[in-house]
Amino acid sequence: MEQHLPEGDKTPMSERLDDTEPYFIGIFCFETGIKIIALGFAFHKGSYLRNGWNIMDFVVVLTGIIASTGQEFDLRTLRAVRVLRPLKLVSGIPSLQVVLKSIMKAMIPLLQIGLLLFFAILIFAIIGLDFYIGKFHNSCYEPYGDEIQVEGLCGNDSSSRRCPEGTVCYAKWEGPNNGITQFDNILFAVLTVFQCITMEGWTEILYHSNDVFGSTWNWLYFIPLIIIGSFFMLNLVLGVLSGEFAKERERVENRRAFMKLRRQQQIERELNGYMEWISKAEEVILAEDDSDVERLPYGTLRRPTIKKNKTELLNADEGEEAIGDIASVGSPFARASIKSAKLENSSYLHKKERRLRFYIRRMVKTQTFYWMVLGLVALNTLCVAIVRYDQEEWLTNFLCE
Repeated sequence: MEQHLPEGDKTPMSERLDDTEPYFIGIFCFETGIKIIALGFAFHKGSYLRNGWNIMDFVVVLTGIIASTGQEFDLRTLRAVRVLRPLKLVSGIPSLQVVLKSIMKAMIPLLQIGLLLFFAILIFAIIGLDFYIGKFHNSCYEPYGDEIQVEGLCGNDSSSRRCPEGTVCYAKWEGPNNGITQFDNILFAVLTVFQCITMEGWTEILYHSNDVFGSTWNWLYFIPLIIIGSFFMLNLVLGVLSGEFAKERERVENRRAFMKLRRQQQIERELNGYMEWISKAEEVILAEDDSDVERLPYGTLRRPTIKKNKTELLNADEGEEAIGDIASVGSPFARASIKSAKLENSSYLHKKERRLRFYIRRMVKTQTFYWMVLGLVALNTLCVAIVRYDQEEWLTNFLCE
């Protein structure tokens, strides 16, 4: 957006952006002031400058103020700090904070992985220097001239790429990629090995070595180089980043779980205190009721009797009277017997169902059932895998059935 033109001239877009700069600085200053008022500045725990993200915001705002007020000085370096403003979003999004913190904490392990990778590259570069020094300059020339007839590497071995008739393989060519791909010294060897482990054009380097020495033994150098350097070493970087990200995410989740557990424990303490208060209140109420009952006269505590008229007492037999008394009083034994009679059939079916569930659960947990399921899965996989093009008719019928 900003172009440095002669004599301090600016494009219309740059002038419009400069006009909006004071408004953004004012918004950021208002945000910073509100946070400082709410949290305090720096002299107590939990204050504004005790947080790393707030320090970054404060530096961005301060450099913006200095860059906007000091117009007579060349403050392009301070204006470049404005690129950190998008990082203010990180302070408001916890997931971005986890990612950025994991990257920052992974710097030291990444440095160790980088040193290990450098030593691996150096070892393979030394091996390549011993094998291929001066070999990537062979090309087909005229027998008595300096003109290249066929551009490309060649060799004098039986399995290497031979020059056509009328030409001779001389070591006069600058080499592939304008002489960059070679093993003549340790610097070019390290550069060539690094190109191989990035897997960018490593097959061409392998083919170049095959043109010089043949394809018999060159794979013993390049295949371990790709496996160790590319598949193992470079993926260690991703492993370190993934491990640090997992640690940071676990730390954040543990903190959230701890805060949730502490809130739950606080709620439980408050609930237990409330229930204890209710229990004490009930004890007080019961004690008051007992004291009220003790004050009542003796006649009021008489057991209530069942009232019957004179005709019922004269005409009722003893058995009927007993049954009537039990029914009128509502004996719990009578109700229990009636209820058990009604639920006898349902309890029998419930016992059968419970016993069936027990047998099925015990059968499912056995090793025989486990291996039987695995065998069926293996048989299904085998039936799917043996399908092929132009297969026999009996196999088609067998699979279809």
